[in-house]
Amino acid sequence: MKILKFTLLIFSFLLFSCEDVVDVDLKTSEPRLVVEASIIWQQNTLGNSQVIYLTTTAPFFGEEIPPATEATVEIISESGVRYQFNEVDEGVYKNDNFDPVLNSNYTLNIEYNNEMYTATENLKPVVAIEEVSQSKNGGFSSDEYELKAFYTDPAKEKNFYLFRFSFEDLSIQIYEDEFTNGNRTFAYFSNEDLEVEDKVNFEIQGISEQFYNYLYILSSQAGDSNGSPFQTQPTTVRGNLVNTTNPENFAFGYFRLSQANNTTYTIK
Repeated sequence: MKILKFTLLIFSFLLFSCEDVVDVDLKTSEPRLVVEASIIWQQNTLGNSQVIYLTTTAPFFGEEIPPATEATVEIISESGVRYQFNEVDEGVYKNDNFDPVLNSNYTLNIEYNNEMYTATENLKPVVAIEEVSQSKNGGFSSDEYELKAFYTDPAKEKNFYLFRFSFEDLSIQIYEDEFTNGNRTFAYFSNEDLEVEDKVNFEIQGISEQFYNYLYILSSQAGDSNGSPFQTQPTTVRGNLVNTTNPENFAFGYFRLSQANNTTYTIK
């Protein structure tokens, strides 16, 4: 037994004696603008108060996300009304007088560091969540609570949806109505930690086909990368924002407008 302990001691000493600090030299590039511009109009509200967030890209090992300050931000409606977004905090731009009109086009203009970024999108309507049902047949062992949020898809038109499920954290799904056009269908959610009296918030948003494709590519690449910084990186996914001053210095992020409907369900 003494020989065994001595051998392990020597092995441990050699192991830690040979440990070196490796500095990884990662290439850095000039910061790019990152735009989080989701104009969400909750049904049964005026939708007047809207916020846009601007940041910049940061080094891989950076601990903070730098805000993009002192930008000029405005949205122009299809009828020519201009909505100025004022900076209320670093990188946070707000307007309390926005007037949402379904199926109308809106253009976002951002002037930042003497460069102009622009994007145009349509405000998409959405149907209501009609009811939520529960059963206990979910998960691999079929003993988890599973929830179905039912809605009726409009007929004779192509629709795209984003679903948000909030319980402990946020889950997101995207869906197109290719196989359910005009039918009553549902969004599905399950979580192994759900218990009686837990509350789950469901939200359905109408989104454009362009934004659906953008999210689809993002989710596909996220599933393939496995999160390793040393893997070959996937193709950069660019949103709908165009830098009209310097096209090569494109921004990340997306400008979109959605009507939304939500409900909260309590597990029984």
